[in-house]
Amino acid sequence: MRSRAVLRTFGTVEKARRGDLVLAVVAIAIVVVALAPRGGGGGGSHTIVADPQRTPGVLNPEVTQANIRSTVCRHGWTSTIRPPESYTDALKRKQMRAYRETGSMSQYQEDHLISLELGGSPTDPRNLWPEPYPRASQMDQTENQLNAEVCSGQLTLAQAQQKESQIKHTQG
Repeated sequence: MRSRAVLRTFGTVEKARRGDLVLAVVAIAIVVVALAPRGGGGGGSHTIVADPQRTPGVLNPEVTQANIRSTVCRHGWTSTIRPPESYTDALKRKQMRAYRETGSMSQYQEDHLISLELGGSPTDPRNLWPEPYPRASQMDQTENQLNAEVCSGQLTLAQAQQKESQIKHTQG
């Protein structure tokens, strides 16, 4: 014997099977998900991945495997090449529009796809992108770990750069 539920719709009564109710709930859930807001409007706590077309990553030609001891492995070196906040804030505003991110600018870090710690270009827009917090802070730890692996000889500079690029293009 089939179980039946009674639906009241706009003053009329119709009989419906339980399966019909389940299908209706699933359909409503699909519509809600499809219409959910996208982008940074939710507060910047989501993850976006770097777009390989907009942000392929660009290397600093002054950093090579041969000179890592005097560049990326020298404490404080990145502070000598880091771009000013006025530059990165203006670029972040522009790139947030390009990435269709609508959150507050303070919820994003204008991050280097190839980090300065791994020989990325400091100012080339193709090496910078708006990465939401808290993911940006988590990636800072990954960048520091990759730098330590380069400086200890566990990875070559090129291997670390490739790993970082792959992570940011696939995981954010």
